[in-house]
Amino acid sequence: MAFKPLHDRVLVKRVQSEEKTKGGLIIPDNAKEKPAEGEIVAVGEGARKDSGELIAMAVKAGDRVLFGKWSGTEVTVDGEELLIMKESDILGIIA
Repeated sequence: MAFKPLHDRVLVKRVQSEEKTKGGLIIPDNAKEKPAEGEIVAVGEGARKDSGELIAMAVKAGDRVLFGKWSGTEVTVDGEELLIMKESDILGIIA
Protein backbone atom coordinates (compact mmCIF):
# COMPACT_ATOMS: atom_id res chain seq x y z
CA MET A 1 0.00 0.00 0.00
CA ALA A 2 1.48 3.30 -1.07
CA PHE A 3 -0.74 5.52 1.08
CA LYS A 4 -0.35 6.57 4.73
CA PRO A 5 -3.00 8.79 6.34
CA LEU A 6 -1.86 11.87 8.23
CA HIS A 7 -2.66 12.95 11.78
CA ASP A 8 -5.85 11.34 13.18
CA ARG A 9 -7.15 9.96 9.88
CA VAL A 10 -7.67 6.30 8.98
CA LEU A 11 -7.99 4.40 5.71
CA VAL A 12 -10.94 1.98 5.76
CA LYS A 13 -12.02 -0.79 3.39
CA ARG A 14 -15.77 -1.45 3.44
CA VAL A 15 -16.85 -5.04 4.08
CA GLN A 16 -19.36 -6.60 1.72
CA SER A 17 -22.98 -6.55 2.86
CA GLU A 18 -25.31 -9.51 2.82
CA GLU A 19 -26.83 -10.50 -0.53
CA LYS A 20 -30.00 -11.91 1.09
CA THR A 21 -32.34 -10.89 3.89
CA LYS A 22 -32.92 -13.19 6.85
CA GLY A 23 -36.15 -14.28 5.14
CA GLY A 24 -34.22 -15.39 2.05
CA LEU A 25 -35.06 -12.51 -0.30
CA ILE A 26 -32.23 -11.47 -2.62
CA ILE A 27 -31.41 -7.76 -2.41
CA PRO A 28 -30.66 -6.14 -5.81
CA ASP A 29 -27.54 -3.94 -6.05
CA ASN A 30 -29.51 -0.72 -6.58
CA ALA A 31 -31.51 -1.30 -3.36
CA LYS A 32 -28.51 -2.06 -1.14
CA GLU A 33 -27.19 0.55 1.24
CA LYS A 34 -23.46 0.93 1.46
CA PRO A 35 -22.27 -0.93 4.55
CA ALA A 36 -21.24 1.12 7.56
CA GLU A 37 -18.76 -1.55 8.61
CA GLY A 38 -15.19 -1.86 7.49
CA GLU A 39 -11.65 -2.94 8.19
CA ILE A 40 -8.89 -0.46 9.01
CA VAL A 41 -6.17 -0.64 6.35
CA ALA A 42 -3.83 2.09 7.62
CA VAL A 43 -3.77 4.71 10.40
CA GLY A 44 -2.04 8.04 10.90
CA GLU A 45 0.19 8.69 13.90
CA GLY A 46 -2.51 10.58 15.85
CA ALA A 47 -3.68 14.09 16.64
CA ARG A 48 -1.60 16.62 18.54
CA LYS A 49 -2.56 18.69 21.57
CA ASP A 50 -1.88 22.44 21.60
CA SER A 51 1.27 21.66 23.59
CA GLY A 52 2.51 19.43 20.73
CA GLU A 53 2.02 16.19 22.66
CA LEU A 54 0.86 13.28 20.47
CA ILE A 55 -2.55 11.70 21.22
CA ALA A 56 -2.26 7.99 20.34
CA MET A 57 -4.84 6.40 18.03
CA ALA A 58 -7.42 4.06 19.59
CA VAL A 59 -7.62 1.90 16.43
CA LYS A 60 -4.99 -0.02 14.50
CA ALA A 61 -4.69 -1.68 11.10
CA GLY A 62 -6.79 -4.85 10.95
CA ASP A 63 -9.52 -3.65 13.36
CA ARG A 64 -13.14 -4.11 12.20
CA VAL A 65 -15.09 -0.94 12.90
CA LEU A 66 -18.53 0.65 12.57
CA PHE A 67 -18.79 4.19 11.23
CA GLY A 68 -21.50 6.71 10.42
CA LYS A 69 -23.51 6.37 7.21
CA TRP A 70 -22.12 9.57 5.66
CA SER A 71 -18.61 9.35 7.14
CA GLY A 72 -15.42 9.67 5.19
CA THR A 73 -14.30 10.55 1.70
CA GLU A 74 -14.24 7.86 -0.99
CA VAL A 75 -10.88 7.43 -2.73
CA THR A 76 -9.34 4.85 -5.07
CA VAL A 77 -5.91 3.56 -4.05
CA ASP A 78 -4.18 0.88 -6.16
CA GLY A 79 -7.50 0.26 -7.98
CA GLU A 80 -9.38 -0.40 -4.72
CA GLU A 81 -12.23 1.78 -3.41
CA LEU A 82 -11.47 2.91 0.15
CA LEU A 83 -12.60 5.58 2.63
CA ILE A 84 -10.49 8.18 4.40
CA MET A 85 -12.05 9.43 7.63
CA LYS A 86 -11.13 10.98 10.93
CA GLU A 87 -10.86 8.68 13.91
CA SER A 88 -13.74 10.57 15.54
CA ASP A 89 -16.07 9.36 12.71
CA ILE A 90 -15.62 5.78 13.93
CA LEU A 91 -18.44 4.70 16.24
CA GLY A 92 -16.76 1.62 17.68
CA ILE A 93 -14.56 -1.45 17.22
CA ILE A 94 -16.20 -4.83 16.58
CA ALA A 95 -14.68 -7.41 18.91
